[in-house]
Amino acid sequence: EKRNQHLLSPGPGKPEQLKWLSVESNVRTPAKAYKEKDLKFLRLLCISSVMQEKYEMKYQIQLLFLNMAVLMMYQCDAQPSQISGPFPQEPIRNHYKDLQQLSGEARAEYAWMDDIVYPPSLYRNNTMLFALSKPVYLTSDQVEFLTKSVSFPANSSQQTRAELDFLLDLQAKRTSEQTSRVMEIARIGYWPDAGMLESHPNYKQNLNNLFFEIQEVMGEHHVPNDYPETVALLQGAMVDMRLMEFAVKYRLLRARPYQLESKLNPLRKISSPSFASGHTLWAYVQAYLLAELIPQKKREFIDLAYEIAFSRELMGVHYPSDEEAARQLAYRMVWLMWNTQTFQEDFSRAKKEWK
Repeated sequence: EKRNQHLLSPGPGKPEQLKWLSVESNVRTPAKAYKEKDLKFLRLLCISSVMQEKYEMKYQIQLLFLNMAVLMMYQCDAQPSQISGPFPQEPIRNHYKDLQQLSGEARAEYAWMDDIVYPPSLYRNNTMLFALSKPVYLTSDQVEFLTKSVSFPANSSQQTRAELDFLLDLQAKRTSEQTSRVMEIARIGYWPDAGMLESHPNYKQNLNNLFFEIQEVMGEHHVPNDYPETVALLQGAMVDMRLMEFAVKYRLLRARPYQLESKLNPLRKISSPSFASGHTLWAYVQAYLLAELIPQKKREFIDLAYEIAFSRELMGVHYPSDEEAARQLAYRMVWLMWNTQTFQEDFSRAKKEWK
């Protein structure tokens, strides 16, 4: 801490890592108004970012630093004008928790595997464009910070091998009923470019996809046309989600599971890198937002997001670590969105539609 006392300074010359938390146009409280305990929170996030860039901290340690920061936020008796956030995130569970106990370090005897990345010849050019789009609720500094906050276990690691074996076991036990549901979920997805003009051939279906989680939990009679403010909120969040998804994917270029394990036969091959899972990211971003809009259905929204995430493993296109990283990333995104004036205004209008 003594070596990093300068990180407490909220004035001119503060390090780049603090900018994403002190952009006055996008954060409700300027950095100069934070109390000492809030500055400790900022210091922790800042130091975690510096250490990550300098020492290439591994996956579990990165999550530890950022989750500690979120816990510190909840321990502060902050006033409404200070840093706040949505409800605490649910803990990691089931096989995601078990697999994370294994080492993600590279193993020398399988070093050749660590050179395998998602082949550039398979990229979908239009998905790369989403990584260049302008965020709605987040700032560019926040996007950059979050993009660097996640990484995956080495291809040659014990964890990745265990995840591949887990997927092989799922493949062997997959039922026809599971396959049907998995492919139903696979067709769901909101794409911002198809939501810009009503003349777009996919506009109506795209809008219905935006309400997939709402209709699954609340019933099909809840249609987008009856909730224009909720549509606007989710559309803005999905722009940021797609930006984050492909910024991470094309930065890390993780090979798909079936590109490391030839015995895996996915139900469909995907034309973008594996990490992190886009389906899981949108599922949890929406689940966390909808749980705030309709708190009495919080458990149902979180459970649906879990099902969507797991469906990608049943499909054979994602590692469990892709899903868990996306879940963590979704919460961080929502937490940062929560502390922007634009989001709060849009959220307040949407909230009135559910009273």
